[in-house]
Amino acid sequence: MVRTAGGRATGGGAAWGRALAVLALGATLACTPLYRNHGYIPPEADLAQVSVGLTTRDEALALLGPPTAAGLLNADGVFYVQSRFRHLGPLEPQVVKREILAVTFSDAGLVANVERFGLEDGRIVALSRRVTDNGAQEGTFLRQLFGALGNFDAGQFLGAE
Repeated sequence: MVRTAGGRATGGGAAWGRALAVLALGATLACTPLYRNHGYIPPEADLAQVSVGLTTRDEALALLGPPTAAGLLNADGVFYVQSRFRHLGPLEPQVVKREILAVTFSDAGLVANVERFGLEDGRIVALSRRVTDNGAQEGTFLRQLFGALGNFDAGQFLGAE
């Protein structure tokens, strides 16, 4: 640092410039997307060994490996799912790529069909949900408790029939 004739210090600008450069680099790195892969799709070389109508279920599973899911929609198929997610800072992760390989089998246990689906083929499926009503009314526990106070008969407590 050098002092001028007026007593002012100079040379501190370089330190501020470095600090600003480090701050800009940190902000740039914080906004860099991170990618994460989930799942497994068999390689094309393994898939090429599966012949429709000739390969049995056990042979296909030995060649392709364990499936991600089996028999979700029917008992005659296995599914391999691979997804790629992009994480960008504090934002919610987004699916940028998804591939599904569906292998279905005939009643005889042979491969009937091999299909590939991508993210662009996806649809939202509304699943029906069966829930038994527990009879609880809206409101807090105390409101339900005090609301039930007048619904008792003294004969219930005295053992009268």
